[in-house]
Amino acid sequence: MRINLLGSFEVLWNGQLVTPSAPKLRRVLALLAINANKVVRTDQLVEELWDGRPPLSANTTLQTYVYQLRKLHHLAAAGTDRAPALRTSANGYLLSLPDNALDTAEFTRLAEAGRAELDLGDLASAAATFRSALNLWRGAMFADVGVGPVLQTAAVWFEELRKSVLEQRVDVDIRLGRHHELVGELAGVVAEHPTHEGFQGKLMLSLYRCGRRSEALRAYQRARGVLADELGLEPAPELQRLHQALLAADTSLDAPADSGGLARPNGPAVCPSQLPPDMPHFVGRGDQLRTANDVICPRNRDVPPVAVVVGAPGSGKSAFCVHLAHRVRSRYPDGQFYAELVAADGTPAEPGAVLAGFLRAIGVSGTRMPDSVAERARVFRSWTADRRVLVVLDDAVSTSQLVPLLPTGTDCATLVAARRRLAHPTITATVALRPFSGGEGTRLLTEVLGAPRVRADQDAADELVELCDGLPLALRAAVSELELRPHWPISHQVGRMRGRGAHPPPELRASLWRSYRVLSAPAQAAFRLVAALDRPVSALLAATALGTDELAAESLLEDLAQCHLVEVDAPADSGDPGGFRYRVLRPVRGAARLITGGEERPPVRVAGEIRVAHAAGAG
Repeated sequence: MRINLLGSFEVLWNGQLVTPSAPKLRRVLALLAINANKVVRTDQLVEELWDGRPPLSANTTLQTYVYQLRKLHHLAAAGTDRAPALRTSANGYLLSLPDNALDTAEFTRLAEAGRAELDLGDLASAAATFRSALNLWRGAMFADVGVGPVLQTAAVWFEELRKSVLEQRVDVDIRLGRHHELVGELAGVVAEHPTHEGFQGKLMLSLYRCGRRSEALRAYQRARGVLADELGLEPAPELQRLHQALLAADTSLDAPADSGGLARPNGPAVCPSQLPPDMPHFVGRGDQLRTANDVICPRNRDVPPVAVVVGAPGSGKSAFCVHLAHRVRSRYPDGQFYAELVAADGTPAEPGAVLAGFLRAIGVSGTRMPDSVAERARVFRSWTADRRVLVVLDDAVSTSQLVPLLPTGTDCATLVAARRRLAHPTITATVALRPFSGGEGTRLLTEVLGAPRVRADQDAADELVELCDGLPLALRAAVSELELRPHWPISHQVGRMRGRGAHPPPELRASLWRSYRVLSAPAQAAFRLVAALDRPVSALLAATALGTDELAAESLLEDLAQCHLVEVDAPADSGDPGGFRYRVLRPVRGAARLITGGEERPPVRVAGEIRVAHAAGAG
């Protein structure tokens, strides 16, 4: 048996097409296939077939569908590991299939193989493998299956994986000098995904390398217009820097010459100084600054220290790292490296590209630039081995992205801002940034607006901090409006915020968007649920609204907590293991409603949301 899901739904038996024609049978078989060799619970099948409105005979009808599938496709109720079988379990059904029977499994395998070849520096093989994976797609997933909420979630997940593989393949083709062949393809991809800044940037670079600079600049203006119209955002810093490089005809944009060898940099000493400007009026965070300072500037050094700073979107992780880096930069006179590790659309930066930027800063360029990530990392480690260097990495996504960028000299240090906690033996300590306390928030107001203005309106100042839930980015935006309007009392700003809600600043929306885009579809649905409510939510109540069990809902909520998208309130009774409550900070809640406002409602029953809204106060 062979089942194809990446496009029109196809079932083949001994080479003959035997796809069921009945819509319900197609959906049952598609859901079993996408979860091949795993039990699909009966309630999931019922949810997929009847979307929260099952008939009284749902279980009996489902059993009939399973019987028909077994009869139609010669699927036994039990079978060997190599023979297809549709088995009944205590709480659902399991479709047993060989590994090569599903195009989705083949796609995932090829994607992983391509990434492995890329890590080894075999660009040509990686490009060919990625291309083979993408060629399995014959159209939209489940193109001719009337999908319900469960299949829709799977389709979204695979579509995101497809875009990731496509972007990696395009990256490799650009590095192989295939920009002429890419222009037409990228124009179509950008038309399909106009807010994907990674594809926009690749189209601009390909046009430039084809000698079409004016078209590349027009592509940027179109991208900027789409982002402003659809998301209310400016292009990400990476895309803006590419635009500036295009305007200047920067030679770093030229196609690299072929290189078959590796050369150590030589010439005069270089001292990269890549830190962004420090933020004015940096206040608070005294304990966290002391902790992080002690980590990256220890008295005794056996290994190069690595400090990871985590916190919610808008908590000031990037500002914290840059501020601390400026405070200690004199201790690292051989250079300060800085890199942003994620694009505005949530696409992680490739370690190889980041290392290329570091190596160019120390004089490695052109034919001396190694091709593979491993070789670039080796050159960077060699250069830093006997130097005092500080590396600041903003928005790290994973340890696999982080580790190749670490210096190895014991007199070096690395400071990392991350959206979630990272675990790796090289990480010395993690510093968590919480929302400002009332005192820290008031101090920020005083620093910017002056003590007399704050003292004259102290109650309003306290309420302003509360309306922003102590989130530094939201508070700075509100204070900036007051700074621009010295005739406004603070109470006037508070009244405006009460009337329209604390309007989240664009930077917060952009930061949240990057975190939101990389979540799984079920986690996105859970986040939209919690963000839509004005009170904390328990795992039990979230499970009711999401149509899943309490353990699954708790896992989703805890994943959001690890990403610092929700705050966790401990239960009043320490003996109540299910008493944790999850909530979204008010400014983040406002930003969430803006960035997800145009999406379809998640696979959450409206009645369930209403029950949560009414019951959350009691449970």
